[in-house]
Amino acid sequence: MENDIVTGYREWFSGYCRSFTAETDEDRQNYLLKEGHTYAVCDNALLIARGLALDERETELAAAIGLFHDVGRFPQYRDYRTFRDSISKNHAVLSAKVLLEKRALQGLPKRDRDLIVHAVTLHNVFSLPACLPERTLLHSRIIRDADKLDIWRVFIEILALPEAERPSAAGLGLPETKGYSSEILPVLKQRRMVRLIQLRTLNDFKLLQLAWIYDLNFLPTLRLVRDRDIISRLAATLPRTDDVLHAVDAVRCYVDEKLSGRGTGVR
Repeated sequence: MENDIVTGYREWFSGYCRSFTAETDEDRQNYLLKEGHTYAVCDNALLIARGLALDERETELAAAIGLFHDVGRFPQYRDYRTFRDSISKNHAVLSAKVLLEKRALQGLPKRDRDLIVHAVTLHNVFSLPACLPERTLLHSRIIRDADKLDIWRVFIEILALPEAERPSAAGLGLPETKGYSSEILPVLKQRRMVRLIQLRTLNDFKLLQLAWIYDLNFLPTLRLVRDRDIISRLAATLPRTDDVLHAVDAVRCYVDEKLSGRGTGVR
């Protein structure tokens, strides 16, 4: 897979984005949010793949999956005016459908087409299914890490905006109160993932995003978390209670443990 093929995919994606008409400034803001996110996820996937010393073909496939992982977000917003899967459609399944219907991958061998569609479909599941083929598992883990890295960036930047200026489709519809749900912190301290069904407030969602740290798969991703100061930037948006500070410290300790080689489960 040559670099010019991924360049061609970038051109395809750019044209695909332009095919969606932004009738209002609100539409334009929401479409641009997902377009910018896609390019950033693609770049993150490249960084992770290179950090893992993958060969050129696998690195370029990781970049292609990054480009294609959210193409379903565009028809999702056009049809439902939201990015919330719970009240519309599963955007990962929509993305795979777009790739197949648009025949976007026809220039690739079937083995690679199947890999991309499978990884795109799995990029937003709560946990990956057991017994995936090794190559599919590798690329599914890369896109999930790459996606989380940029969701953190987007979320932190949106929180810094006045509420009236935030992209309308970006939120989960959670109330922006000073509190948080008591059942969230124990899950975080136990190094487990928080489920969306447990969320009651926007602070709960911030804590859920901190818990994503425990779902990261690769040391290159954890280094990017550290280098981008993601934990501190998220923590700065949370209430400074003792319980929250202890939970944040536990996440920091986890990252330090993995990067120092004392932990297992990431490579």
